[in-house]
Amino acid sequence: MSVNRTITTIFLVPTLKIPKDDLLGNGFINAYIKDTLQDNQYPVDVVFLLFKPTDINKFREFLISEYSRTDDVIDDYDYIGGYVVVVYKIRDSIKKDVCLIKHGQYSKTSQEFQELFPASVQIKRPNGIKTETSLQVRIFKKSADLKEYWENKIGQRLSDDQEVWENYDEEKEKLNLKDLLDNV
Repeated sequence: MSVNRTITTIFLVPTLKIPKDDLLGNGFINAYIKDTLQDNQYPVDVVFLLFKPTDINKFREFLISEYSRTDDVIDDYDYIGGYVVVVYKIRDSIKKDVCLIKHGQYSKTSQEFQELFPASVQIKRPNGIKTETSLQVRIFKKSADLKEYWENKIGQRLSDDQEVWENYDEEKEKLNLKDLLDNV
């Protein structure tokens, strides 16, 4: 299943400090700020992580370890078709930054928030592994390559005060499993 990464995945999932291998090895698909099929009203701001595990026993171990590792996991539930949603609360310490993200003001997030992201990542290429500056850092710092990418994409120059990532669109940040499955 190929799904475009949500802004929630790009900017909130790394703050949860879930080991990358645990995410990928358990069928992580994407993260969302709301689940349209759930009426659950949580007393805190939350993020919904959607998984489709291929090994349910391995996933169960992952889930048990997550409940032990952090108090931020507050719920989990299943959907038909083998999908599982794990609900994490958003920590109070990053709520101001989350608000800035939702307003498309990535470069204005706090230094403490920005430090939650790795400065570099290793990318597997056909000719080996390459180390690159992480996407989030490039967005926070308004990197020249992202600025050029967006200028080429939209066909106009960006001023220095403009951000170099797309605006947050709440509709794209909502989990709608029915729509997701219809587009597979």
